[in-house]
Amino acid sequence: MNYYKILEVDKDASPEVIEKAYKALVKKYHPDLQESNMRQNAEERIKLINEAYEVLSNPISKAKYDETLSKTELSEEDFDRLSKENKNLHDEINNLKYHSNVNYNNTQQNSYQQVDLQNEYEKQLKYENELQQARQKAYHDAYIQDLKNRGYKIKYKKSPKDYLKNILALLITIGILFILWHIPFIHDFFMNTFNNNPIFKAIMNFFN
Repeated sequence: MNYYKILEVDKDASPEVIEKAYKALVKKYHPDLQESNMRQNAEERIKLINEAYEVLSNPISKAKYDETLSKTELSEEDFDRLSKENKNLHDEINNLKYHSNVNYNNTQQNSYQQVDLQNEYEKQLKYENELQQARQKAYHDAYIQDLKNRGYKIKYKKSPKDYLKNILALLITIGILFILWHIPFIHDFFMNTFNNNPIFKAIMNFFN
């Protein structure tokens, strides 16, 4: 990585020139000043610019870097070739990311559409079932009413559950009457009524 090329200065550039170039590049590639699709590239460029300036602005680190660069420096043609390959690779990665996001969004949208269709199908099925039940009940009621109009007596077969309900209702009624009978003013009221009733007297005399 050639920090001089990143800052767009010569190897013999003075500290003032390096600082001036650094400020100009930071302003030029500031992410907030870029288009939305170029902000990521600008952020990566700014990182390289900061890294290069941090090394070249310090005399000690700059001297070490110059020594290392002299031993490993590539030719300008090789550097340009590698830079172009790196840029192409970076563009391909961004392109893959973009298409991955598009495919993911399309998949999500299709999933939402399938869920909506499933909900609509379930609602329609529920409506049809309710309509069928209402139809059957209407036919049944009409048939029973027609039989009654012809003079037939309709007897419904009682299930064990129906008998249980009747017994339970009878027990509850007896329990309520038992409680009422033991309320003093109610007990006295009925006793006075029965005692003043000739029929009740005749019945009591018969049993006595």
